[in-house]
Amino acid sequence: MGNFEWPWQYNFPPFFTLQPNLETRKKQVDGWCDLVLLFAQHHKLYQLDVKESSSNPPFSNPQINRKLPLEGVYTVLEELRTRGNIEWTDKGKSRCLVMWRTPAEWGNLMYTWALKNGLLNTVCTLFEITQGDDSKSEDFHGIEDWLLKRSLELLQKDRKAELISFDGNEGVKFF
Repeated sequence: MGNFEWPWQYNFPPFFTLQPNLETRKKQVDGWCDLVLLFAQHHKLYQLDVKESSSNPPFSNPQINRKLPLEGVYTVLEELRTRGNIEWTDKGKSRCLVMWRTPAEWGNLMYTWALKNGLLNTVCTLFEITQGDDSKSEDFHGIEDWLLKRSLELLQKDRKAELISFDGNEGVKFF
């Protein structure tokens, strides 16, 4: 997976303090949003516990002894929610689902993979898609079930796939 490449702001102490100037704050929050999504993508994170995350990277940088306050973490996460990159899983906003790619983008990657591998009009189990040898080199390898199903439901809506249940297993047929 390689080492994560931190942006320059991550080692700049003021980045960890919400700026009072609205223009500066907008740029700062944009930088945080980009960082959170890149970090989640690099580490294949699909869920976030807010309290746990607020004390760990990317919201904390032990090398410069800085941490984004909880208010700042919520500011960043709310911006990501308005952009469609996270969804809260509870009313208390203590956990969220992270989508560094939209379900439609994931669906398109899976459909392209199925096309490339001659899997049209064949049934694939969801396990094969997320854990199989044929998908090891794909970005969606290891994707969580909730995101996989959302992505495949969108393909089904576009008539590019059909979700199937058989013998206690779940699968999909690509068209």
